[in-house]
Amino acid sequence: MQRSERERFLNQYSKVLWLTGLSGSGKTAIAKRLERKLFEHGFFTQVLDGDNIRNGINNNLGFSLEDRMENIRRIAEISKLYLDSGVIVLASFISPTAEIRALAKKIIGAEDFIEVYINTPLEVCEARDTKGLYQKARRGEIKDFSGISSPYEAPLRPSIEIKTTEVSIGEAVNIIFQYLEPLITYKKN
Repeated sequence: MQRSERERFLNQYSKVLWLTGLSGSGKTAIAKRLERKLFEHGFFTQVLDGDNIRNGINNNLGFSLEDRMENIRRIAEISKLYLDSGVIVLASFISPTAEIRALAKKIIGAEDFIEVYINTPLEVCEARDTKGLYQKARRGEIKDFSGISSPYEAPLRPSIEIKTTEVSIGEAVNIIFQYLEPLITYKKN
């Protein structure tokens, strides 16, 4: 079966929305709210995030840059399978370096990869940290923590940039939805 047949069946064009940002930036909260909004508008989606990937298929990986590269490679391959099935993927991962995000984009395909930078200052992410991960990282209890003991390189030219200190989650979802809707709305020939 061809991707085009699946898209016609689902009445949508599939894309991969790749949300990147620091831990605590709001990536997953935005992805889950966006998933609900897309569903309410008749779109079929799948959210991929650290909880449903790191606890399963990637539970053998750590957080070194090499393991992060492999983590993102696997996620991109999974995203590509969903994409080829006609599903809209909302991938919510720190993806800390430009090289890692470029790998994901290469696997998925530039025409189907939409990079969304959830731009939240480190101090705001630390203040939001309900799991205490930043405190543990600052004490040296967590190694290779993006933004503390491991780099986070902000995207230079994302498709969309959301500054969470300036907009609410609802407003962020609306901004992304307005950008995405014309790209995923199926047009019958």
